[in-house]
Amino acid sequence: MPPRMKSPPIREIADDLEGRIASGELQPGEQLPSTRDLAVQYEVSEKTIYRVISLMKASGQLEARQGKGVFVRSIKPLEWHLHRFERGSRRDDPAAGRDDWKAAAEEQGRVATQDTPRVSVEPAPSDVAKWLQVEPGTFVVARRRVRRVDDEPFQLADSWFPTSIALDTDLMVEDDVTRPGGILAFIGHPQVALRDEIRSWPPATPVEAERLELPEGIGTPVIRHTRIGYGEDGKPVRVMVTVAPGHLNTLVYEMEV
Repeated sequence: MPPRMKSPPIREIADDLEGRIASGELQPGEQLPSTRDLAVQYEVSEKTIYRVISLMKASGQLEARQGKGVFVRSIKPLEWHLHRFERGSRRDDPAAGRDDWKAAAEEQGRVATQDTPRVSVEPAPSDVAKWLQVEPGTFVVARRRVRRVDDEPFQLADSWFPTSIALDTDLMVEDDVTRPGGILAFIGHPQVALRDEIRSWPPATPVEAERLELPEGIGTPVIRHTRIGYGEDGKPVRVMVTVAPGHLNTLVYEMEV
């Protein structure tokens, strides 16, 4: 009698379902078969299917609708064109309350908004101190924001500034302030050079997951984009760390070679 084939592991089942989504067999908005039916189909327990669904919900491919079931999620990631962001001729429109990031999102036909920023003066953590070239524990100004696209949290954008630059300026205002050319240029400290650092960092921390309104108890992979801005004297004037759920954001660079 031939040995019984081993049941497919969780990752293999998820890969198969992802392939069916990619091929169009399962369409965006389509309901998945019941947990029981999937368990029979893949010859595994319903508990295994629950774990597969949790995994795919965390990656943003499935969504549960209360009292209705599990559906293929219709995802439209935002393209974040970092080679243009905050460079050259910025797209800020103070009269419309539109900064360069919002304008870029709206160019893609999206509705971009930003929660009221939270501002504080606090000791610099070691990584922020390194980026700003100050001693750890030096007081800096922190400005924390949640960026939304079509009313859904897409990014956390947390910035830190030296107090010598930020105190008693618009950077201390807890409001969605927009200035032509950006606030730093408006207050006399323009960024003339940028350094980007990008890391994949799964999963989001509990605090990040709460701010991004991610599913509780599921580790969602995120991208951490760090941008350090340098002033005319070559010293850092700002560091911004953007935490972006991987399934909602596509980071784009275009350049001549």
